[in-house]
Amino acid sequence: MKKERNPLWEWIKAFSIAVVLAIVIREFLITNYVVHGESMMPTIQDGNRLIINKIGYEVSEPERFDLVVFHANEEEDYIKRVIGLPGDTIEYKNDFLYVNGEKIKEPYLERYKKDIFNGNLTENFHLEDKTGKSEVPEGYLFLMGDNRRHSYDSRHIGFVPMNQVVGEVNLRYWPLEKIDFTFQK
Repeated sequence: MKKERNPLWEWIKAFSIAVVLAIVIREFLITNYVVHGESMMPTIQDGNRLIINKIGYEVSEPERFDLVVFHANEEEDYIKRVIGLPGDTIEYKNDFLYVNGEKIKEPYLERYKKDIFNGNLTENFHLEDKTGKSEVPEGYLFLMGDNRRHSYDSRHIGFVPMNQVVGEVNLRYWPLEKIDFTFQK
């Protein structure tokens, strides 16, 4: 004789499996992030909702110009752009980025620079002026916001340890009309 299945028990099992999967995915693979502030304008706006890839940097290294979320302190996470990688020397001169002495284009800033009427978007500086070190140390990143005049970033807080990086921004999903995977790398 075949035992009859209890539909309530089947629903409880299915719901439990879904909850466990959601917890595993959120804890280890991806998470969402709501942007607070204007330090990444015009690329990312206050209130944008993003998907963060938490596992990517476990299998690969960050690349220059990746957008990353990191633990700035115990209460806050920040989103910034990778400018300097371990071993890099960084300099800004006349609103241009120089990495290891080579001039590097920052296409994601072009439309913002057009709106600047007086002065440069990014002030002139050498890495040593801001951090006391001539190059980015191993295991650390030098991060900056795209809204250079109004960003609290590595110019103020110093290098960011890799173990404080939550992950890379892979997707903006809100607002819907601004869904984006690339962020002008």
